[in-house]
Amino acid sequence: MITQTASQHRCFWCLQIYYHANAQTTCTTYPDGLEVVQFPNKQTEKFYPDGSKEIVFPDGTVKHLKDGQEETLFPDGTIVRVERNGDKTIVLSNGQKEIHTAQFKRREYPDGTVKTVYCSGCQETEYASRRVKIKDEAGNIILDKKQMSPQHAESHGKRQLQFFAKTDKN
Repeated sequence: MITQTASQHRCFWCLQIYYHANAQTTCTTYPDGLEVVQFPNKQTEKFYPDGSKEIVFPDGTVKHLKDGQEETLFPDGTIVRVERNGDKTIVLSNGQKEIHTAQFKRREYPDGTVKTVYCSGCQETEYASRRVKIKDEAGNIILDKKQMSPQHAESHGKRQLQFFAKTDKN
């Protein structure tokens, strides 16, 4: 182990650098308490005084950990957030968003379509057109309806909901 330390009684530029030859890692401690560990594979880990941590992987992926929460930013623009309770949100570079919880998995599309799969296996799709389709765990359609806008329903003097008959084509 090689140690380099610059210190004085009131030194604002003091820096401690440790090189661990066996592991081929360098650990640098800054005066503000920041600790940076560099690994031979080019991975870097930063430990902040507030307890948070940042990991930069060789491929450019960056992971932030703080207060039991985790956020990962991938080079393609994808962002993954994991909450303390395990809920996960994935924001894809194409504008889609996924939410994973213990109760369901949901994907939200840029056009407003939302598809949800519940832990029971039931599926619900709400299309941008306001059409809602619900399937049971076997994939059978149990509900297929279109909700009309209040203006459209009013102009036609009809109820707000319009139900479609279930057919093999749905």
